[in-house]
Amino acid sequence: MKDGLSARGWLALILTVALVWFSNLEYRLLVKPDEGRYAEIPREMVASGDWLMPRLNGIKYYEKPPLQYWATAAAYEVFGEHQWTSRLWAALTGFLGLLLTWYTAARLFGRPAAHYATLLLGSSLLYVSMSHINTLDMGVTFFITLGLFSLMLAQHNPYSTGQRRAWMWLAWAALALAVLSKGLMGVILPGAALFLYIVIQREWGLFKRLHLVSGLALFFAICAPWFYLVIQAHPEFFDRFFIYEHYTRFTTKDLGRYQPWYYFIPVLLLGALPWTLLLFDTLLRVWRDSARTVREFNPERFLLVWLGFIYLFFTASGSKLPSYLLPMFPAMALLMGQRLAQIEPSRLAKLLWPIVPLAALGVFAAPKLPQLANYPEQAALYADYARWIMAAAAIWLLALLAALRLLNKARRFSAVLTLALGSLLAMQLALSGYNSAARERNGLHLAQAMQPLVKPDTALYQILTYEQTVPFYLKRTFTLVQHVDEMAFGVSQEPQLAVPTLAEFAARWRTQSSALALMPVYAYPMVQALNLPMRVVYQDYQFVIISRQ
Repeated sequence: MKDGLSARGWLALILTVALVWFSNLEYRLLVKPDEGRYAEIPREMVASGDWLMPRLNGIKYYEKPPLQYWATAAAYEVFGEHQWTSRLWAALTGFLGLLLTWYTAARLFGRPAAHYATLLLGSSLLYVSMSHINTLDMGVTFFITLGLFSLMLAQHNPYSTGQRRAWMWLAWAALALAVLSKGLMGVILPGAALFLYIVIQREWGLFKRLHLVSGLALFFAICAPWFYLVIQAHPEFFDRFFIYEHYTRFTTKDLGRYQPWYYFIPVLLLGALPWTLLLFDTLLRVWRDSARTVREFNPERFLLVWLGFIYLFFTASGSKLPSYLLPMFPAMALLMGQRLAQIEPSRLAKLLWPIVPLAALGVFAAPKLPQLANYPEQAALYADYARWIMAAAAIWLLALLAALRLLNKARRFSAVLTLALGSLLAMQLALSGYNSAARERNGLHLAQAMQPLVKPDTALYQILTYEQTVPFYLKRTFTLVQHVDEMAFGVSQEPQLAVPTLAEFAARWRTQSSALALMPVYAYPMVQALNLPMRVVYQDYQFVIISRQ
């Protein structure tokens, strides 16, 4: 195979990757909390007809803007309420991110770099994983990336003034959609990184090429109407969203997500697999080589500033999650793709060999997974999942060895393609395999136990818990008892939607002819002590369900 593919070969590759990419969206059960939450909020939009104020379990949910909820609700309306439609937005924006990366890399660095960049991004552990898990991170990453890449293309020398303006308008529109995806980070982070780049490079003339007046007008025309309407209808939204969700979460440990400064080091090292060592080789060389380049706009330096800023920004934050680094990955892929287009096969082999023991460790360590279980039932689930992990690690190991063999024959593109496809397949296998252990973090079996007993007038309660996936499967909301958690602020606005104490729950229960209550096993003795008329209709090592019937 030559260092590339024919047109038919590329078409076959794109179709193959798309098939693998979207194949398991329905197969996997939803996993709490995020997948349940972000599947349920759009379902309630469709059920209530209120697409203005997001609600979770019928309670106002102020934490995030609505773009992904709207997209998922639209998918529900067209295709129905399924696990795959709840994940479609994340998978689709992740896949579109691959195409966007190819186009941008081809324009800036040439087609060989574009081919490599796309293969790298589509096989990086964190990027692939987050493209198949229903959170808001992939959607906002796509629009931030569209904004950044459009900015870079706008400053690309061959473009005319009119083309530059069009690309900058696309950048402003993309950032507006990023804000509607996950809040002000969609514009603050790119804006701060751009300002930092201008200061470092002393490229003050770039301000004149941003089309600030028309760009800001377009930006606010897209994202401001929803904020205006929701604040008009719910005035308390302003303080909760703009102050608490942005300033308080960043500067305090209020959410219990505080991690030490080095938290993102292993996240980056593992998230970039199998290209981790290539990443650091690339960063060192790009910083050195880009300093020699004199042009109106230096895309390599801009990407490096973006990567460094994102990493340090979230390291300084009081709230940390692995997915926060996701906006780094398309930019990393662009730089690594450019490096791969130039690297010697022998050098790439040296950067891949240290990954082989890690893949081998996965093969031999997977059978020990049940030892991490806390209950016999959990150990059985983990034993099933261990077989999937072992198979995924074996595929990854074989892909690595095959790639190294090809590099030994100086077949660089074939090696990268082999490892990229093998890595993608291994990750999809590991994700699909989690279905065998998902029962402990999924409520389908609980919904199935309740469904035959649910009538239109049946009161539904969750006591001392909120199992995020159950409402989606049951297509009903619950009244929370002595538990508010992330819905605390919404409950403070509409206290009638929750029951604050077990005593008040008992009073309600006695007056109802049809009711069901779900609770963790530790809460069942507390409910028993209330001497309520009830019978147990389901019980396992995690939960108990009681009925008033």
